[in-house]
Amino acid sequence: MTDQIARNEKQLGAILRRARKHAGLTQGTLGDHIHLRQGTVSRLETGEPAVQLRTLMAALSALDLELVVRPRSKASAADIEDMF
Repeated sequence: MTDQIARNEKQLGAILRRARKHAGLTQGTLGDHIHLRQGTVSRLETGEPAVQLRTLMAALSALDLELVVRPRSKASAADIEDMF
């Protein structure tokens, strides 16, 4: 998987959904790995803003992903949206 940019919850959720599908996991299976209900995984993937940081970090770990914080790129918001 290549580096991907997320600037909001919806974009991050889409990245997680693609990674989960690439790993061949269902929402329920991913939830079982990190002790969450399927509905919680669904809310994470749809970008619901009320998801806890702990939940996000557990999902990233289960998908063998990591969070990288860096200065914001100069690409326009439209360019970023085109990736999704």
